[in-house]
This record gives sequence, C-alpha cells and structure tokens, in this order.
Amino acid sequence: MLRSSIMRAGVFVLLGLALALSGCGFQMRGSNGQYNMPFRSIYLGFSETSQLGIELRRNLRGADAVLVVTDPAKADARLDVLSETRGKTILSLNNQGRVREYLLTYTLVFRVRDAKDAEMLGATEISLKRSIAFNETQVLAKESEEALLYRNMQSDLVQQILRRLAAIKRT
Repeated sequence: MLRSSIMRAGVFVLLGLALALSGCGFQMRGSNGQYNMPFRSIYLGFSETSQLGIELRRNLRGADAVLVVTDPAKADARLDVLSETRGKTILSLNNQGRVREYLLTYTLVFRVRDAKDAEMLGATEISLKRSIAFNETQVLAKESEEALLYRNMQSDLVQQILRRLAAIKRT
C-alpha cells in the first residue's frame, strides 16, 4: 500500500514538472531541427561533390526560411570553406608493434561574410575526433566502421555549423 502511494506521488511530481517546463516555453536545443538564421539566402563554398556540402545544403533547404543559392552575388551570406581535412593517426600499438587503435579526425575551417563582404563570422574551426580499435583479421569490417564514423562526424559537423550560423547576430 505504501509503495503504490509513493509511486502515485512520483507520477504526480513528474507530471507537474512536465507541465511546468512546457508552460515556461522550455524547448530542448535542436529538438525540432529548425534554426532561426539571420539571413534569407546563403551561398555555400563547397564543391558540388562534397558530401559535407550536400548534407549541409539538405539541412538548410529543410528549413523553409533559408534559400541556398548557386550564385554568390545573389546571397545575403556566403560561407567560405578555408580548409576541410580528414586524418587518421596511430593512437596505440600492441606489444608486437602492430596498430591496435587509430584516431580519426575531421576538421573544417570556415568563415561567413555578408553580401557587402563584411565578416559576419570570423574564421571558425570545428575539429572532431573519434578513436577506432583495429584488428588486422577484420580489415573489411574495420574499414566499414571507419566509413560509418566519418559519416557520423560529418552529420555532427553539419549540426555544429547550423548552430553557429544561427548564433550570428543580425545586423
């Protein structure tokens, strides 16, 4: 009897907390995937075949408020890619001197300028790192795992770029 009373009280406390949070306008960051960008159109300085550029375009086009243009002269903002690098370094070796673990890195440096060539966001570096265990008897599986980790880092990078773009102050 006492246990069911405690459980009921716990449910009421959780319901009250949920109502209080919804009533105050609380919203988890990125919960709806929409960002309020400080511009109406943007030119992305990625090559047409860049997987990162394709995913960023797709995410920006998903938000109806932003138009991704192909002509930089028609854009309110221009994202210039200063560098994009992927790396793979040895993290650790086993007692026989063979690779046991790699460190994968994905680094992007970019800046954002407005239509008048004024800097909206200075050179910004985003660097992501993931470690991957290596086993030479499972080379194909580890190559697939490495590709999956790079795709996950790319998606994380896109979300971080979107948050930084949304944080730019309107002028």
